[in-house]
Amino acid sequence: MLTLNYPYGATKLDPDEIDELIPQHISAHAQLNEWEQENILSAENWYDQRKLSPSEILEISFINQVHRKMFDQTWRWAGKYRKTEKSIGIDPVYIAIRIGELLKDIKFQIEHESYSTDEIVARFHHRLVSIHLYPNGNGRHARFVCDLLLVSNNESRFNWGSQWKNIISLQEIRKKYINALRAADKGDYKPLFSFVR
Repeated sequence: MLTLNYPYGATKLDPDEIDELIPQHISAHAQLNEWEQENILSAENWYDQRKLSPSEILEISFINQVHRKMFDQTWRWAGKYRKTEKSIGIDPVYIAIRIGELLKDIKFQIEHESYSTDEIVARFHHRLVSIHLYPNGNGRHARFVCDLLLVSNNESRFNWGSQWKNIISLQEIRKKYINALRAADKGDYKPLFSFVR
């Protein structure tokens, strides 16, 4: 039986979602984290070898494919929209509609240069996380998709708070990230813009 100890702000999995774990030898959260990280690194290497355009990235099928590749060795629900309510995110019945609207908005913003590329992508990240497409892995997925979008626009990847990694703990960095997202929920994007770069 898998024992999970969730970090600050993490989305909890339902028992049915936990039952969808592919590697049966995993029994502790630390093991799960290591396994997921290997799965994610494999996906990152796969995408790093490809030249992608913003229009390719901003397609629903691509967004789901990225999550699937990041977690396909870990969870059977990888790349599939969640069906359960979570502590964050919209009602699951609206996910397909909202992700379609979001991708359309971001395509428009990039095409018309509504904001700087950094601001467009940071706002995209916030909205993607707030929809909360999948049972788990939403933050990691959104960060990676945003980095792919930045690179496709000839920009450098965000550092995602790594400027503090030698000063404060990973737990404190996580708190800064979640607090920045919560500020963005209220319309204040400054903490998020500061965090990502």
